[in-house]
Amino acid sequence: PWTAPLAFLTGFGTAIFGGIVIAIVGASMGASLEDPPPGVTLAGTGFQNVALIGAALIFACLAGRPSADDFGLRRPRIWRSIGRMILVCLGFYAFAFFWSLALSLDEAQTLPDELGIEGSTLNLVLVVILITVVAPIGEEMFFRGYFFAALRNWHGWLPAAIITGIVFGAIHIGSAPIGYTVPLAVFGFGLCVLYQRTGSLYPCIALHALNNSLALGLTQDWTWQIAPLMAGATIAALTLAWLLGRMLGSRVPSALVPAH
Repeated sequence: PWTAPLAFLTGFGTAIFGGIVIAIVGASMGASLEDPPPGVTLAGTGFQNVALIGAALIFACLAGRPSADDFGLRRPRIWRSIGRMILVCLGFYAFAFFWSLALSLDEAQTLPDELGIEGSTLNLVLVVILITVVAPIGEEMFFRGYFFAALRNWHGWLPAAIITGIVFGAIHIGSAPIGYTVPLAVFGFGLCVLYQRTGSLYPCIALHALNNSLALGLTQDWTWQIAPLMAGATIAALTLAWLLGRMLGSRVPSALVPAH
């Protein structure tokens, strides 16, 4: 369990360092450090996901060569997983609705604009890919695939899920309105429960991609575009995660493998 906080510090420390380097490079090309252009923010956010996956893989190596099984990249029982995805999704949206109602939250998500979604077509495509495909893979690989799995070996899955949810919500401070930190923590907790109950990371990646796609579409006031975005992003995220699993390969499950 001690590797979980170290992996977190390593991943986000690397992400912060990389973000500083990217900002300096941007400044050398005329970009503002106080108000960085979308390209700099986009590159920094993308690098953060790479750093998270890298930290998870590096610390997983402490227990031997990491495999797809160590991160839960295994085929789940489809219909059971879909049912549990629906339950987690409904629970999260119900909590988020009543939380927003109680606190009168109406602040819009600004990250897509900061990333330059209103810019060129290329920017639009890159922002969509980053938010709906890359982020779900990177965050699920780290938070559920490694962080939660490592903490679970300490005092069981429930305390691990609570801690992971809190940390997951906290890391979104700055990229999401502060009032939504608690609902995001609940979402992070729900994803841990989903992982624990299905024994696979794929349902978590799928639900994360679906949620991000829906949230992005709503913040941009899209209509018919939301459904194909949700379908396309989920398929893309699952395909890339499957390819990553193939690269890692399979072996006899280690101590990090979820219990069935």
